[in-house]
Amino acid sequence: MTNNNVETAWNYHETTKHSYSSVRTNPHSLDFDNQPLPFKIYPDLELLRMPNQVQQTGIAALSAIANTVPIQSTALPDLQSIAQLLFLSAGITRHRKYSGGEIYFRAAACTGALYEIELYLVCGDLPGLKAGIYHFAPAEFGLRKLRDGDHRGVLAAATGGEPAVAQAPLTVICTATYWRNAWKYQARTYRHFGWDNGTLLANLLAVATALGFPAEIVGGFVDSTVNRLLELDVEREVAFSLVTVGHAATLPFQAPLQAEYLAQADALPRLGFETVPISRNEIDYPLMREMHADSSLDTPGEVAAWREGKGPVSAISTPSDSPTGVARSQPPTALRVPLQPLSDSEMPRDPIEQVILRRGSSRQFSRTPISFAQLSTLLDRATRGVPADFLAFDSPASGSRASRPPHRQPNQLNHLYLIVHAVDGLDPGAYFFDRNADELELLKRGDFRDEAGYLGLEQQLPADAAVDIFFLADLPPICNRFGNRGYRAVQLEAGIIGGRLYLAAYAQRLGATGLTFYDDDVTRFFSPHAAGKSAIFLVAIGHSIKRRT
Repeated sequence: MTNNNVETAWNYHETTKHSYSSVRTNPHSLDFDNQPLPFKIYPDLELLRMPNQVQQTGIAALSAIANTVPIQSTALPDLQSIAQLLFLSAGITRHRKYSGGEIYFRAAACTGALYEIELYLVCGDLPGLKAGIYHFAPAEFGLRKLRDGDHRGVLAAATGGEPAVAQAPLTVICTATYWRNAWKYQARTYRHFGWDNGTLLANLLAVATALGFPAEIVGGFVDSTVNRLLELDVEREVAFSLVTVGHAATLPFQAPLQAEYLAQADALPRLGFETVPISRNEIDYPLMREMHADSSLDTPGEVAAWREGKGPVSAISTPSDSPTGVARSQPPTALRVPLQPLSDSEMPRDPIEQVILRRGSSRQFSRTPISFAQLSTLLDRATRGVPADFLAFDSPASGSRASRPPHRQPNQLNHLYLIVHAVDGLDPGAYFFDRNADELELLKRGDFRDEAGYLGLEQQLPADAAVDIFFLADLPPICNRFGNRGYRAVQLEAGIIGGRLYLAAYAQRLGATGLTFYDDDVTRFFSPHAAGKSAIFLVAIGHSIKRRT
């Protein structure tokens, strides 16, 4: 059970940290003649084209990202709704020509616009789509069938009998391709798997809610079984997460019999389908494959035991858990500012599909302020909980977080720290977001634009933004609880919440961009409050300056 040997996660995290020195001594350069294709292509398989009209759901983006659909007796997606889900999470929404070729931008943000996440469908018979396993081809906007028949039983067994999978008419498998992102980011790419998969899932969850489908992320599964189901070359591409869509309690589908279904998986015939090489030459970064292998689960029993370890993260994020022993909180006299989200009458009503199509990644901010109500709405809507098997998710009964007791707040692995530059009604400075109290806790006052620019890998974007939101996590207790796979989970959750921040910003006609950072310098900046925590992700938000093209 290599997942329990958390030295692998520590070694990977420490080795892939950015520092002032490491960035300057890294000899890596981009070989554009060897740049990977952004698509996986099965040249010999017939394409099933999907409907390309976007339905207007009328569901506001700020509502879709903050809510989930309760389990219903029957909620079956048809081909039209599947097309909507896939287009608004991983479809091509725009393209741009440049001297070296053309870039195809997708619905969700991705590091370097390299799009290493591939999507596969496992489904029973659905309206307009026969039971089978399909690969999503975004370039042609269609599906290619890899296997005939209903393989949901194998998937349910591989997840240790996870009810969400056993009862789902459709499960989307998200895989990640090493070289497509490592071409630019080298071994740090494994962090990006979580970020880029997460931003995609933020879109998919929101669209599922708008279409009326329950959806849940599943991080626990037998890796080898899922990889075999898709016949992946695991030296190049691996399954990273699953997400269930809909509910099929009325379908003739028996509860999973693990041994029988796993035997079916072992007996699956080889597909042998050719794929187009994504690059002339691939460079291997063994550290990533070691991280993935040592965070893999080998049996349904191991998956079930891993999932049973979930619980209130507050129980493992106490000051005593800090390697430094430094208390997390400031004295009670520290300034605390309650969030003040926009009222219902002020809340933007732009539908989720329009916001996704409008979304981009800001390339320049104007340094003009946003309102405290806008910032409050961003934080409130993006952090209402992620429906995932590795979190004790508390689905809200109403749209108001204030109606729920603090101890029933949705669980979260990442902690949010802010550097506020230009927010009307809020002093510039460094803050901690206390989610239980819905308050910002002032850590230190001051103009920290220069510091923010430095922390964000000496880029101008975080210096010019109105606010920078840093994700930090207490990795020791998370890995102690979930093993190396906890490292996958914390990166994935950061990407999902970051993706929701993107959507919440663009719903309010603001801009956003995800950034990388100098790891240890971020922790030092927010210490002593953040002592012992690790930097995970960064999202900068403000008013975008549109460039002329």
